[in-house]
Amino acid sequence: MHIQDLPYPDPGVPDARSGPRLLWWLGREQLGGQVKSLAWGLLHFLSVCGLPFCVGLAVEAVVQRSGERLALTGGLLLLCGAGIALGDTMLHRTAVTNWITAAARVQQLLARRTALLGSALTRRVAAGEVVAVSTGDVEKIGWFVEAVSRFSAAALTVVAVCVGLVVYQPALGIIVAVGVPVLALAVLPLLPRATQRADTQREKAGRATELASDTVAGLRVLRGIGGEELFLDRYRQASQEVRTAAVRSARMWSLISAVQVLLPGLLMIAVVLRGVQLAHEGRIGVGDLVTVYSAVMLLTYPLQHFEEIAMAYSFSRPSARRAARVLSLERAMDSAGSLAGSVPTGDLYDPRTGLLAPEGLLTAVVCGDPDAAGVLAERLGGHPAEEGTSVLLGGVALDELPLDSARTSVLVQDKDPVLLSGSLRELLDVPASGEVRAADALAAAQCADVLEALLQGSPTAEDPMDARVSERGRSLSGGQRQRLALARSLLTDPQVLVLDEPTSAVDSHTEARIAEGIRSLRAGRTTVLFTSSPLLLDRADRVVLVHEGQVAAVGLHSELMHGEPRYRAVVTRETDDEAAVRGDVLAGLDEMQELEEIEESA
Repeated sequence: MHIQDLPYPDPGVPDARSGPRLLWWLGREQLGGQVKSLAWGLLHFLSVCGLPFCVGLAVEAVVQRSGERLALTGGLLLLCGAGIALGDTMLHRTAVTNWITAAARVQQLLARRTALLGSALTRRVAAGEVVAVSTGDVEKIGWFVEAVSRFSAAALTVVAVCVGLVVYQPALGIIVAVGVPVLALAVLPLLPRATQRADTQREKAGRATELASDTVAGLRVLRGIGGEELFLDRYRQASQEVRTAAVRSARMWSLISAVQVLLPGLLMIAVVLRGVQLAHEGRIGVGDLVTVYSAVMLLTYPLQHFEEIAMAYSFSRPSARRAARVLSLERAMDSAGSLAGSVPTGDLYDPRTGLLAPEGLLTAVVCGDPDAAGVLAERLGGHPAEEGTSVLLGGVALDELPLDSARTSVLVQDKDPVLLSGSLRELLDVPASGEVRAADALAAAQCADVLEALLQGSPTAEDPMDARVSERGRSLSGGQRQRLALARSLLTDPQVLVLDEPTSAVDSHTEARIAEGIRSLRAGRTTVLFTSSPLLLDRADRVVLVHEGQVAAVGLHSELMHGEPRYRAVVTRETDDEAAVRGDVLAGLDEMQELEEIEESA
């Protein structure tokens, strides 16, 4: 795979059982690039380490006054130089290719998983973690993948040089052969602590990123309540924690680097002292001593890659673990099942709560717990929180349907729908049945003032459909964003539409008109509306009260208001004391009515 061939036609199926398994899978998928990088790395490192032997031969040729051997040595030096230049150039080229292609593969896998999970992704994984995985983490993963081949080339070079020195000059070669493994393994006791500090740094950085993302997303609200300074102080504190963790991590890695410098220096001193002693005794020549000394000095270059691979693995392991966590998220369904291509029809039923939404009716659901309502809405969309709790549509489990069929059947709009940047025409360019016009959807969602606001913000646009929508609709109010998102959902015209508090930021007059618009536009279609607004509940064909995870009452809004105290408490937000007072007042009125009847009969 070359960079110009990206993106991959098929990035493959990753082994996301753990971070190390994901790294191993990436390495196997790029085996060809790893072999190329290894080959060019061997050429480069062996050419570098071949220089000491050439220098030793040159010194011996000068001592022996042999012009022929000196010319031969010059030719060998030119050959080594060419190998160094060519090997270094191609090693860098192949290594960068491995880095970029590995990162691109992970990004494609993450994008595919995001498309598969949809809005359920941010319910299962924090938004800041998703951002960290898709940006900084993919770079760390790519760094380790490309560093493996360079480390392998460096390790093979070190072994080859040690063996060559033992053969060339056994008395000094044995010292080098024993000392080099000590150099390579000396940092191992420091790696666990360095890895732990690196993990802590990445964890704190992820939390800071999540906090920053949440702060930016809610900046308009924070400014409205004067809370931006509070959140900025929190981010400053989180940022300082990241800085402190980064300094502690850097100290450990600087210690490892110092050890990598100190120990080779000690080995070089030992080789020189022993070599001088052997030269005085006449057991080795000056050229041999220069060769061994130069070889030990140049060995520090490939040995640096031992430190790099340790650092790359320490930083990439938590990154790969986070990426594997996201990539392992599954939608519980059989995408190749026998139901492929079919779209079931009928009632929507949740066996866990007993909630039934009859086909073609507007069913309103009232939950005392907003979080429970969000979980139930997600489950109605075919994302069960646990196995064995699949929702049935026409008697068919949603999580047994292919993803395309499931999304064609049921659409869930959650409490905080996202508006992507672009023109209004692009925002409404979504998969739809074609039976609902954009103008009708916008009218039903009462978006007239939204269109005017968009035109004012886009002076060059003459048609509201060409007006610009800012990122996440931040130039609009919360109610305007809600209505645009509602219009988009109505335009898709799914068989089952699940709306979770679609009018929580809308005034009561607009809310009443939206209720009529939804009822009219969704006539004959199944609609499930999670709300506690009396204006919406009064226009529903059927109202269901879900209390403590189970359906507690079913009926019309007026019926439940008079006959179900738990329903009334949620809808009117009535406290226990208020309910008691209300009961006393009603009891008093009943007594007064009885007395009046007695007086009239007397």
